[in-house]
Amino acid sequence: MRKPILLQLLSLSLATVALPVAASERAPNIVLILADDLGFSDIQSYGSEINTPALDTLAQQGMRFSNYHTAASCAPTRAMLLTGVDSHRNGVPNIPEAMPGSQRSAPNYQGVLSKGVVTVATLLRDAGYHTYMSGKWHLGKSPDLLPSQRGFDRTVALADTGADNWEQRPYLPMYKAANWYADGEPHTLPEDFYSSRYLVDKAIEFIDSNRDDGKPFFSYLAFQAVHIPVQAPREFTERYLDRYEKGWTELRAERARRARELGLVPPDADFLTMPTTADWNALSEAERRHYAKRMAVYAGMIEAMDHHIGRLIDHLKAIGEYDNTVFVFTSDNGPEASDPVGQIGWPLQLWLWGTGYNRDYDTLGERSSFTVIGPGFASAAASPLAYYKFYAGEGGMRVPLIIAGPGISKGLSPALTYVTDITPTLLALSGARTPAPTFEPITGKNLRPLLQGTREDVRTENDVIGYELGGNAALFKGDYKIVLNRSPVGDDTWRLFNIRRDPGETRDLATAERERLQSMLADYNAYVRDNNVLPVPDGYDQRRQVTLNSIRARSPELTLGAGALLLGIGGTIAVWQRRRKRV
Repeated sequence: MRKPILLQLLSLSLATVALPVAASERAPNIVLILADDLGFSDIQSYGSEINTPALDTLAQQGMRFSNYHTAASCAPTRAMLLTGVDSHRNGVPNIPEAMPGSQRSAPNYQGVLSKGVVTVATLLRDAGYHTYMSGKWHLGKSPDLLPSQRGFDRTVALADTGADNWEQRPYLPMYKAANWYADGEPHTLPEDFYSSRYLVDKAIEFIDSNRDDGKPFFSYLAFQAVHIPVQAPREFTERYLDRYEKGWTELRAERARRARELGLVPPDADFLTMPTTADWNALSEAERRHYAKRMAVYAGMIEAMDHHIGRLIDHLKAIGEYDNTVFVFTSDNGPEASDPVGQIGWPLQLWLWGTGYNRDYDTLGERSSFTVIGPGFASAAASPLAYYKFYAGEGGMRVPLIIAGPGISKGLSPALTYVTDITPTLLALSGARTPAPTFEPITGKNLRPLLQGTREDVRTENDVIGYELGGNAALFKGDYKIVLNRSPVGDDTWRLFNIRRDPGETRDLATAERERLQSMLADYNAYVRDNNVLPVPDGYDQRRQVTLNSIRARSPELTLGAGALLLGIGGTIAVWQRRRKRV
């Protein structure tokens, strides 16, 4: 018999209070690991064929979540992950690179982490933790917005949305340089840099710097893997060279089958074929060969990340800290389907050529290579879910979450969980305090009751999670979700799904359960009002806006370049005309 709703609410409110660690106990270390653009089925414990032994061991020793959601783009997720506050209240409702001009004047649309929120690093540092960060930040690059000013004692951080994995150079022309910082100062990467190896090296260095003082540490490890450009050491790529020759459609079906077998989705869960998935057999042999190797590089990049996570785990065992460390592993959003070269065309091809990038088959993924997996393999990476990064379908928002460590039960949780839940969970596990009333309150839930096996859910059937990013929108309530995905991939129509039974979003219930749809739409409209969610302009496209903002940011240089080009063309014509007259 179910408890009355008032008792449920009371038990949940009590569960969200951080219980202090007993004085005789040492607070646990915390390692928060964030992959970039990793899909729902991209690691073996979530149905992948990719070798990920370090992460799979954590999954076996701790708890996996099959119904965990993030924002569908990196910076909004990162802001919510580190604060527990909704993206429309923490200053990062979209990445700044994609913010339309009509939104930039709003205080909550600055695209950088607001001073009105407190990071989990600050709260843990106040509770006696050493706090370290290595990896992608993307929450502000001015001196007062870098992680060294947001609660982290030691940092090496990439301020941009992405960068090359082999050397210090930008991956798109929107950036003049790859902006790395160490402890708040501009940083130069070493000659032998590879992102996953270097970020783990720095995490180990920071941990060892205070190893003997008895204080716990919080290490935030934010990988570039597997954000574009997709790059991996040759020895990792070579393990997968023959694996993807049958193409993306077969891979998507294989992963869906394994996800069912692992209990991540219901046994009868179906899945869609996305309209952006081309017919593999209609491609030329050369195209299939190139795409298959791109996916091999992607797999190699994931295995390389796992390899270096394993190095960190081995080091913690060697120094006697492993058994007192809580590990949290997740991704910032679903897989990246776009190909900037195909979308921007010859201007980007010229830029890539001018900066030394290539797409040669023989060296794909290696130094100076620029490659992506495209929409076909992105749909496979999200299997059996629909859509991918940027979109509000499950493939863009539902990603792996593994939590393991002392006091955490083993198992698989189907509970509806959200990225804002991570900060209150870490505060509860550590005994740290929540933010003072002068700051934005945490909007997420504490997952500790799930981790300790005392509850099956932390939300009631009436709790809602609202979401909007770039005009794509969703609202979760109980087992149900309403979702709107904008064109060109979506159809700009609100749809209703039972995502517990139908995580692939294959059976739209909007007509059959119209009353539920209308009730949830009213909840969404309340979310919009309460959080000052602004509409996007007509015709807004996130990728196109990134291009426009890039042109604006680099307009002085582009103007000079265009002027020089016109002068050169004019001079060539004048010389040709003078020669013609002589003849």
